[in-house]
Amino acid sequence: MHPQTTDILISGGGVAGLTAAAAFGAAGFSVVCVDPAPPVTEAAAEGADMRTTAFLQPARGVLAEAGLWQRLEPHAAALRVMRIVDAGGDTPEPRIVKDFDAAEIGEEPFGWNFPNWLLRRELVARIAELPNVDFRPGTATRSVLTRESEARVTLSDGTLVVARLLIAADGRASPVRAGAGIGVKTLRYGQKALAFAVTHPIPHHNVSTEIHRTGGPFTLVPLPDRDTRPSSAVVWMDRGPEAERLAALPVPEFEAEMFTRSAGLFGPLTLVTRRSVWPMIAQIADRFEAERTALIAEAAHVVPPIGAQGLNMSLADLACLLDLARAAPDRLGDRAMLGAYHRRRWPEVKARVMGIDLLNRTSMLSAPPLRDLRAGALNALYSLAPVRKTLMKAGLGMR
Repeated sequence: MHPQTTDILISGGGVAGLTAAAAFGAAGFSVVCVDPAPPVTEAAAEGADMRTTAFLQPARGVLAEAGLWQRLEPHAAALRVMRIVDAGGDTPEPRIVKDFDAAEIGEEPFGWNFPNWLLRRELVARIAELPNVDFRPGTATRSVLTRESEARVTLSDGTLVVARLLIAADGRASPVRAGAGIGVKTLRYGQKALAFAVTHPIPHHNVSTEIHRTGGPFTLVPLPDRDTRPSSAVVWMDRGPEAERLAALPVPEFEAEMFTRSAGLFGPLTLVTRRSVWPMIAQIADRFEAERTALIAEAAHVVPPIGAQGLNMSLADLACLLDLARAAPDRLGDRAMLGAYHRRRWPEVKARVMGIDLLNRTSMLSAPPLRDLRAGALNALYSLAPVRKTLMKAGLGMR
């Protein structure tokens, strides 16, 4: 059987892998994208990803060039204000409320929020429009052999694909990364995150609200109205056993706990989706490249869901690779290109992973004096306008 040749083989068809396929396809490269599991593209379907993703401002350019923004924009919930609430006193009520308003640094919102299952639906539809992109759900990467000039990838259906560049977008336990002999450093928190959606009587006004008490933040991120009622996606981080206990509660008891933990800021919260539970880790690969291979997204780095950094770091990986590929298409996947990718991305990602690690450990504090210290630090940082603006721009990845 003759091998199939392509410019790029993407191993992994999650949100990051599919976005990469659309972006490289729109830029004129031939792409094969494989994933062992077909994407779940309906909210009610078994295995639907109930998490949401906030695309921050810089991501929009990448999405627009890939022909994705036009499809996504009608479904977007704008994030205009990031509100941080410290409810770490003796009773769960707001002690300190600070708003980071996007209007302070420009006219655009910080970003736009989407359910992950909907992103997959629109990504798959966009890829279907690109004749040079071949998406093969239900097909896995079985083995990889690289040479200086190419990557030879055998798929689970027996097909051999020869690519100039292999992109590993195959998740935090990346088989491609392991096969390339790249190690990882993992930080464990003993935390899990519950992800689900709610409706509430008090409107969110496009404000993303992060409520700190103990165990981790309780974050409500705006969604479009659901049956005329204001709706938000919730990520509730807590220590593992507590998260499992919450996930198993009957709905009325769970809603009562949510109301207390949200400090009642939005009125009674009504659960409108199932609850999914995700273990929390931070992780960074020792290198982001090997021969003919680039790691992106969770194959390269994992962070807890604080400040909408995860997928936006992944899109920054993609934007960097795309820039390098466009600048010298004839050198796609060669040692110089991949060395430049690692040098540009690794130090920036390392700094973000450590910053988010610190924020997460701070949010987990339960001893009252330490909770008071956290509240004081938030107050001090926020009160200086130049610091506040710098923090907002840093969060968006702006200089």
